[in-house]
Amino acid sequence: MPTTRWPGSGTGPVVTDRVATGGAAGPLEAWLFDLDGVLTDTASVHAAAWKKTFDESLARRAGPGVPFTPFDSIADYEQFVDGRPRLDGVRSFLESRDIHLAEGGPDDEPDRETVNGVGRRKNDLVLALMAEVGVVAFPGSVALVRALRAAGRRVAVVSASENCAAVLDAAGITDLFDVRVDGLVTSEHGLAGNPAPDTYLFAARELGTEPSHAAVVEDAPAGVAAGRAGRFGLVVGVSRGATADELLRSGADVIVSDLAELLDTVLGTVPDIR
Repeated sequence: MPTTRWPGSGTGPVVTDRVATGGAAGPLEAWLFDLDGVLTDTASVHAAAWKKTFDESLARRAGPGVPFTPFDSIADYEQFVDGRPRLDGVRSFLESRDIHLAEGGPDDEPDRETVNGVGRRKNDLVLALMAEVGVVAFPGSVALVRALRAAGRRVAVVSASENCAAVLDAAGITDLFDVRVDGLVTSEHGLAGNPAPDTYLFAARELGTEPSHAAVVEDAPAGVAAGRAGRFGLVVGVSRGATADELLRSGADVIVSDLAELLDTVLGTVPDIR
């Protein structure tokens, strides 16, 4: 899709012609933010935990005629696990290597070679890494959320992670969100993960707004695709891991490298969200 810079500016966010010509729906009453890589600098921690988990599993299977090809913490992470519920990520990546494990159950120990066991290993690793390095929120993202709240917009956090509440608390930003839809809510309500739009549609209902009057902010192609599939009024892609082209192909209307880029445009010059 053709792109340009935000109307009235030679720099700043890249937008599709749908936005530049006023084609995006509005006004926007609510904003729905992904967590890892959008609000908090935890995507790299997740990628490292996935790599260690999968590489150990792949190494055990390597041998004559089965070369060891490690998990790529950029390409494989973005394609198979980023933005997806944990067990979906396990299945998706292993199936890409023609590995099919038994499902097991939620009580499987982390040494079990089942979908649930591998997922448990990854979760234990990510919790250990977060305890070691801490959790930091992106300043530009926090500034945007605070500005939106001050302007009367409703705000939700939507995450596939079952650790979402703990991450928000560790980052000190729990009180900034009216609604939290995370991996626990997803399981409780039987919601499909990205790229299906279910979690974002659920969050919009919880906020009392129509999808066409809400924005989705994502850094993962699968999450961007969920926003587009849900027919949200605006889909913002944050290009920190995935490229701008990947996010645009997945359906993003706006591309930024940091959400601080939206502060002036969102609250000043864009008619859709005044």
